[in-house]
Amino acid sequence: MAEYDFDVLVIGAGPGGYVAAIRAAQLGQRVACAESRETLGGTCLNVGCIPSKALLHASELYEEAAGGKLAKLGVKFDGVSLDLDTMHAQRLDAVKGLTGGIEYLFKKNKVEWLKGRASFVDSSTVQVGDRQVTARDIVIATGSSVTPLPGVEVDQKVVVDSTGALELAKVPGHLVVIGGGVIGLELGSVWKRLGAKVTVIEYLDQILPGFDGDVRKESAKLFKKQGLEFKTGTKVTGVVVNGDRATITVEPAAGGAAETIEADNVLVAIGRRPNTEGLNLEAAGLTLNQRHQIEVDHDFTTKVDGIWAIGDVTPGPMLAHKAEDEGIAVAENIAGQTGIVNHDLIPSVVYTMPEIAGVGLTEEAAREKGEVKVGKFPMAGNSRAKTNHEPDGFVKIISDAESDRVLGVWIITSVAGTMIAQATQAMEFGSTAEDIAYTCHAHPTHSEALKEAAMAVRGKPIHV
Repeated sequence: MAEYDFDVLVIGAGPGGYVAAIRAAQLGQRVACAESRETLGGTCLNVGCIPSKALLHASELYEEAAGGKLAKLGVKFDGVSLDLDTMHAQRLDAVKGLTGGIEYLFKKNKVEWLKGRASFVDSSTVQVGDRQVTARDIVIATGSSVTPLPGVEVDQKVVVDSTGALELAKVPGHLVVIGGGVIGLELGSVWKRLGAKVTVIEYLDQILPGFDGDVRKESAKLFKKQGLEFKTGTKVTGVVVNGDRATITVEPAAGGAAETIEADNVLVAIGRRPNTEGLNLEAAGLTLNQRHQIEVDHDFTTKVDGIWAIGDVTPGPMLAHKAEDEGIAVAENIAGQTGIVNHDLIPSVVYTMPEIAGVGLTEEAAREKGEVKVGKFPMAGNSRAKTNHEPDGFVKIISDAESDRVLGVWIITSVAGTMIAQATQAMEFGSTAEDIAYTCHAHPTHSEALKEAAMAVRGKPIHV
């Protein structure tokens, strides 16, 4: 029997990687995790989910105070000003606390952190910095990075990606966001609340590709009401930087006359791509699919025995919570247990205000599969939302017309990201719309809207 340096080596310490490493250690494995960043947590904790939410929350509070919403509630100020340096400092503090927490968990669970970039030597040997190590099982969890826009250079000063957009030293007079997906809308919302003019350019005819049609239309309406400007069905053909300004050339996606837009900053947010470069996968016997992803089976094994892959480097949505669940599952599979992730029920959330969340099928996708029933309930009819002066949005439930089994749930409201958890759990257990309709919900809560939408599926909502 071969002697290895470690039972399990995890490459990458993002949400999937660090969770896989900790869970494997809990199951009695000798574990190491290779990570080249100075801090653990990957994109999510360092320059993604966590810092963006810190700015989103802070900017929401600033807008409520400066925009007069709190004054309408009887909370008045003599004057409100923006201290952007302090706002950035609290963002960095949140990141420091959470990344440091993972380092503590590594020490607590006896996971060895191998600092450096990892590259395969063969199927069981990996070079990490100047150290070569072997492992019985290797988990690739290297995450993803920003997809570049051909012909557009990101200098992180005038033209930025999602990382640079977190670090802007001043509020842009005009921010142009290229891409109407989750990242572009979240970061665009931050800077709009802080005083920037924001224009979002989207190649498709609607924002939020992949989301339910009603959600896409309602979201666009709400964002326009908030002051964001949109150019949909539009492609960017060039960005020229001159000093501290940029000129963006655009034209209709279907063809037509070009026009130019002047901006102080440009955010390129057209998506993400798997981090597989530099891993020397060929030496391990692995190849990539056409989307540069590593193909895996249902238990996250690759075509090479002893090599596993999870998270953004594999097919499926690039979401931190998906990677975390896969991290637990792959560690349990390596230990001979049964780790399963239901990839049909991975919720998605946009942390704008209001939040946007969905799980399961869109109405369009559900109708392609058969007859459905749809129930919608407006948040304007929800007592808690009305009391909180949050009337925008709705809850929408799509169920199978014959069995009543819930196929999809879509929510727009201030706490949609929290509410979607109940819907996901209900669907995991095969709930019908009637099951949700006859589940008692605490009053007054936003979640009562989920009950009402379920009742609407059966044509008997109470508060509409």
